[in-house]
Amino acid sequence: MIDGGQDTTRGGGSPSPVRPERLRGPVEFVGRATELTQLRQLVATPPCLILLEGEPGIGKSRLVAELLADLPGRHLVGECDDVPEPFPLGVLLDAIRGSADRLGQLSPVAGALVPLLPELVDVLPDAPPELADPAAERHRLLRAVAAVLAALSPATLLLEDLHWADPVTCEFVAYLSTHPVTGLAVVLTARTATPGSSTPIHDALARTPPWSVTRVPLGPLDADDVRRLAARTLRLADPPQQLTATLVDRTAGIPFVVEEVLRTLAERGGDPLADDSVPFVLRDVLLWRLRPLDEATREVLGAAAVLGMTPDQRILASVLSLDRVTIGAAMTAAHQAGLLHDAGDGLRFRHDLARQVVYDLVPRESREWLHLRVARVLEQELPRPVAQLAHHYRRAGSGADFVRNAEAAADLATERGDDATAASFLLQTMDIAELPRPVRVRLAAKLGRSAIDGLSQAEAIPVLERLLADRRLPPGARGELGLVLGRMLRQQGEALRGYAEIERAVPYLRAPRRKAPALAVLAAPDTVVGRHVDDHLARCAEAESVAEASGDPAAHLAARIARASLLLELGDPAAWAIIRELRASAELADRPREHARACLNWAQGALHAGHPEQAEALLAAGRALVDETGYERLTSLVEATELSLDRAAGRLDGLAERLRRLVGSAERMPVTLLDARAELATVLARTAGSATGSEDSADEVGVAERALREVVADAGRVGAIWPLVQALSALARLTLAERPDEAVRHATDALALVRGKGILAWAGDAVLVLAEAAAAAGDPARAAAAVAELEAGIAGRDAPLALAALRRCRELVPA
Repeated sequence: MIDGGQDTTRGGGSPSPVRPERLRGPVEFVGRATELTQLRQLVATPPCLILLEGEPGIGKSRLVAELLADLPGRHLVGECDDVPEPFPLGVLLDAIRGSADRLGQLSPVAGALVPLLPELVDVLPDAPPELADPAAERHRLLRAVAAVLAALSPATLLLEDLHWADPVTCEFVAYLSTHPVTGLAVVLTARTATPGSSTPIHDALARTPPWSVTRVPLGPLDADDVRRLAARTLRLADPPQQLTATLVDRTAGIPFVVEEVLRTLAERGGDPLADDSVPFVLRDVLLWRLRPLDEATREVLGAAAVLGMTPDQRILASVLSLDRVTIGAAMTAAHQAGLLHDAGDGLRFRHDLARQVVYDLVPRESREWLHLRVARVLEQELPRPVAQLAHHYRRAGSGADFVRNAEAAADLATERGDDATAASFLLQTMDIAELPRPVRVRLAAKLGRSAIDGLSQAEAIPVLERLLADRRLPPGARGELGLVLGRMLRQQGEALRGYAEIERAVPYLRAPRRKAPALAVLAAPDTVVGRHVDDHLARCAEAESVAEASGDPAAHLAARIARASLLLELGDPAAWAIIRELRASAELADRPREHARACLNWAQGALHAGHPEQAEALLAAGRALVDETGYERLTSLVEATELSLDRAAGRLDGLAERLRRLVGSAERMPVTLLDARAELATVLARTAGSATGSEDSADEVGVAERALREVVADAGRVGAIWPLVQALSALARLTLAERPDEAVRHATDALALVRGKGILAWAGDAVLVLAEAAAAAGDPARAAAAVAELEAGIAGRDAPLALAALRRCRELVPA
């Protein structure tokens, strides 16, 4: 079943003095001295979190084996497999499973692991009651794993091949970055993410504070290391320079490929300089090792490569309709040929590169047949491994079967609160060209809902846009897809596009329980230009009416939260009564994610109005809820709100650097990025404006001005009103002393935007700049109209910031 390829050995030629002996023992460890020293220093001072990354075959596993070989203390080791199964925390459970005799007193939360680790039921606390919220249940699982690891510490936890890890394991790694376990050194290995793609572990680590993870990248071996490896493997005292150059050229210095090339040369003999069969890629090495195997063994090996890194011999026997003895004999022969190795729990491919090469040698038609046979066998398993079935049916080209199992796998992941995995499966279904429109629409709606909470908006948005461009799309589907598309666009920072998409979707939403939350989103005034507050008030009233008609508590809650947020921005004291009522209600308490989101939105509204004490209290409540639920989507919003509060309170020491870190990591949640950039530019402008007229201060002013202008341009492009008004006002203040006419223009632009919104409290800074510019020019009457407009606009409003600005304006421009 595996193509034999061509015999590339060149016959003839004279004997060469460079004649290697047969290989005895494993290739020796060379190079990596710097990385090994760094790893030893890091694990010697736990807690620490280390990511060892590099391309396939670069030597990550060999390096950590060298590290653990002389590392004292307890080692916990788990290894991921290339199996698309949405089971959470599998690699961590494997690392813990054999440690029952080492566990002492455990926190009660560790009992959450009883269903997952039945073999430890005698040492784990009793399982706690099941939680209704899947996200809260998952967060408790993370805490449970951390509690067990704490009981096993001091220890070194090694998790290998995290590029294959499930998203929940990756979430736990991110959790450890901010909740380190005392005495625990965590070493992760993963492949480097390739350009244009990513993996759950890289996404998770991108969301961690940059100082919490030490990244140790591994690159190819240099020429000196390749030369030393050749000398030791081929038993040559002084390998020719041309040999080293040839090896580096043909292997790119990847240690695994270098090792396999040298191993083959040592076993085969001959002159490595004269023999052009020295492999250029690993495929040639594998072809050489495949040569002594008979056709039956090759057929088994090809099927094993289709099955995965650690092929199950029972399944192989069923797939090929062979008995277990025949399968075992073939696997043993492949092991003796160096194609498989004994990992202690069965024979497996020595490396994924080896498996991939064997897989590629199977003819395409045979591969598809094998994938189909594997799927048919797995269909008999209970419970059905739907994720694996989806993988094999996809590779078999069976679109309908793939979609059926991918949807089931996505539903299973959604039930477990694993939105990222659900979105991944659903995205794959969108590639099936023959998918019927009703099925595509149903799956796209699920994709939209999963992608919102799974942070997969960038991939899902084009899918939904293509579907909405179809004029034959049913009205109900148009409303549902338009709503989720609008929400995703908003989260990607596309404020106006997202708002407009939801506006277009609302008339098509027939179900009141879906329509009310959509209208509640449209009631938020601080997100979008071009909509007057009267429009937001109308949307809010409509949301409340529709929610009342729906009888749905969640819809009613969304409308009430929107009402409180809108009244806060308007400076209406009634907002606080609604907030107190909602926070005391069981409806909000039973929905911790909504509670967290509401508290953070209200904290921002309180800041806009000028209530820092209330903002601080709401932020603290929101942060506690985010920590409790593990709701990753809101972590950047928590940090952004905290930094905004520090800026408003004048706590500027180190604030610019903290904001830079947030801006650098906010790509995971673009909706916060513009706000964070506006805050950073405002802080830079404030510190630059307070400096003296030195050359350094002039440079600082230039940096701040560029940052503000960039925010103005980007916020104007996406239609995000709050960062736009903030940046224009700060730019007006920055340019007031040197370029008053330009300052007046920026302040006037900010005032025009606020006037269009109808919330004059937002214009306090801009009107104050106009008043100061007019007073400096000796013509205070020039700003009288703007000051009077501000005074009328905030009359009777609970807006301390705007009132303070008005008092200063009246000192400069008397009524």
